[in-house]
This record gives sequence, structure tokens and C-alpha cells, in this order.
Amino acid sequence: MANIIVLDDVLDAGVMIKRILERKGHSVQVFTEEHEALEHARTNPVHLAILDIKLKKMSGVDVLKELRSVSPQTGVLMLTGYPTLETARETLNLGAKEYLVKPIDKNELEEKVAAVCEQMEQS
Repeated sequence: MANIIVLDDVLDAGVMIKRILERKGHSVQVFTEEHEALEHARTNPVHLAILDIKLKKMSGVDVLKELRSVSPQTGVLMLTGYPTLETARETLNLGAKEYLVKPIDKNELEEKVAAVCEQMEQS
């Protein structure tokens, strides 16, 4: 199973994702601070990062760019409550594998996480 980080400015949202994914056997760390999540990715193996677009100090797009430099092998799934085609295109062009819209659908989350993990195993 995968080591996953969740970065969301709302702790409860991250905890909910953690509960769903831990039931599938994944190890999940939840962060609300961008620098803590990036530091964790620098010092620990992270298979998948689930990044909210709207964060406290940086945007999820900026975190994605920095994550690419510190942990290029990490798969990324973007999460937003404010979907736009422009943001979706930008994050996918930067290497995000999937895009999820809030409110989170449990089945969709599990399916997309499984798909990204499978893609990462094959690459």
C-alpha cells in the first residue's frame, strides 16, 4: 500500500480523507501547513500527494511545482472546491495525475487513488 500525504487548509477535510484511505490499507499523513508537507516529502518516501488548490500561504499549484523539485517521483492528485478548466489544465501540465472536486465522493477518491498508485507502480 502507498505512503500518502494530504495537504488541505481545513484539517477536518484531511482527516476525512485519511480515514477513507487508511481503511484501504494506505499510510496517510495529514498536513495543513505547506512547509511541513514539503519537508515531510523531502525526508520520507511519499508515493502520492493529495493537494488542495486553496491553501493558507501558497496555492496548491505552487506546492505542486515545489514538490516536483523535492520529490519528482511522487504522484499527485489535486483537490478543489472551486474547479476551473484553467486550473485543471495547469496542474495536469505540471504533472498532477488526477483532479478531484469537493465535496469528496468516497468512491471517486478511492478509484482515483488506486489509479494513480497503479500508474506510479508501472512507471
